[in-house]
Amino acid sequence: MAERTSDRTTPLLRRNWWRSHLSAHTFTGSLRLKTSLLSELGGSVGDLGTYIPIVLALTLVSNLDLSTTLIFTAFYNIITGAIFGIPMPVQPMKSIAAVAVSEIPHLTVPQIAAAGITTAGTLLFLGVTGLMSFFYRFIPLPVVRGVQLSQGLAFAFSAIKYIRYNQDFTSTKATATSPRSWFGLDGVILALTCVSFLILVTGSGEVVEDDEDEDGSDRRRLRTLSAIPAALIVFLLGLILCFVRDPSIIHDIKFGPSKIHILNITWEDWKSGFLLGAIPQIPLSVLNSVIAVCKLSADLFPEKEVSATRVSVSVGLMNLVGCWFGAMPCCHGAGGLAGQYRFGGRSGASVAFLGLGKLVLGLVFGSSFVRILSQFPIGILGVLLLFAGIELAMASRDMNSKEESFVMLVCAAVSLTGSSAALGFGCGIVLFLLLKLRELDCFHSCFGRSNAETSLNP
Repeated sequence: MAERTSDRTTPLLRRNWWRSHLSAHTFTGSLRLKTSLLSELGGSVGDLGTYIPIVLALTLVSNLDLSTTLIFTAFYNIITGAIFGIPMPVQPMKSIAAVAVSEIPHLTVPQIAAAGITTAGTLLFLGVTGLMSFFYRFIPLPVVRGVQLSQGLAFAFSAIKYIRYNQDFTSTKATATSPRSWFGLDGVILALTCVSFLILVTGSGEVVEDDEDEDGSDRRRLRTLSAIPAALIVFLLGLILCFVRDPSIIHDIKFGPSKIHILNITWEDWKSGFLLGAIPQIPLSVLNSVIAVCKLSADLFPEKEVSATRVSVSVGLMNLVGCWFGAMPCCHGAGGLAGQYRFGGRSGASVAFLGLGKLVLGLVFGSSFVRILSQFPIGILGVLLLFAGIELAMASRDMNSKEESFVMLVCAAVSLTGSSAALGFGCGIVLFLLLKLRELDCFHSCFGRSNAETSLNP
């Protein structure tokens, strides 16, 4: 137990951290299946509801090289799966992507890379100095739950828009004036059918365990259903519909990866990338990519320690390598972890399978794969995103007192209303401190003395 505590608080620069962890770490154990192969495969696609729309938008708007992004994120998936031993997701940095698409003129690839590198450098600094572990240990749990709740509900709200309305991913706003058709190959009926299928197979996401009081036949039936890779089936259905919706895709496919090269990032690119992309991304990465991921990991995998230091360093190293070659800035995310867990991911093998799939697509189809993704039914992406968001939001159900729930809900409300996790986090911290101040003896003695003097001098 002492070793675990020291691992969370000792800065990496003060001891030989890498040798002690990488030599003792068994990568084969991290990639060993904890459930069935089909369940792990189902969990591997649990975070694609956020991954595909953002990658597609950056590719179409900012000319991001899809082949390079697929190849690098494939290696990220495989390596993080082996290191952490849980379905640790690799997702786009959402604030940078939103700015890149919405800013006029749109951010260029070097500017996007500069934003990712400066954000990664900040997280790497916080990790190696031990500051991230310090923040993780002292940030109140209700505040973290508020951030998770707001992020989960934001995913769910976006998912409903994907299902109900036509989307233009070259814009940051849903085209709410154009409702999606009920019928067709990307209609509301198709999305609702997928929702019903996922609910019938996976239920509310509960883990099926042996129970002596439960009927054996019911338990076997639930085990059989839980072994079905429901999310993978839905995703493969979406891929098939891509070719059905536009058969001419076949003629546009070109085999082979794009040529990978180092970007030429100018001083103006560094300045624009940092001011426009990194500044709004850094607080979101600290909260959702590190703090919330570690808290959620402790809830879902209590037997598997994931320290804030390791996650922070992981995000930093990923982007300090990949962004120089034009890969999309990436991070870990609580929503992706919740989605992969929701659909059966229980080990590092789940994201390793996803990484192998990305690697094959990047090497075989290259950037022409964007032509396929452009026809992917958006309603099906919304379905996957909906379940991931709800799973993340349900992490907040462990607030046992009214005071904890009060802090959590205020934090979530401010985050959703202000569209800023950092703003909600700040309000949650202030509220938490005010409530603790109210309980201090000096506070009571001060107000008690004031009330006594008032009663003596009417």
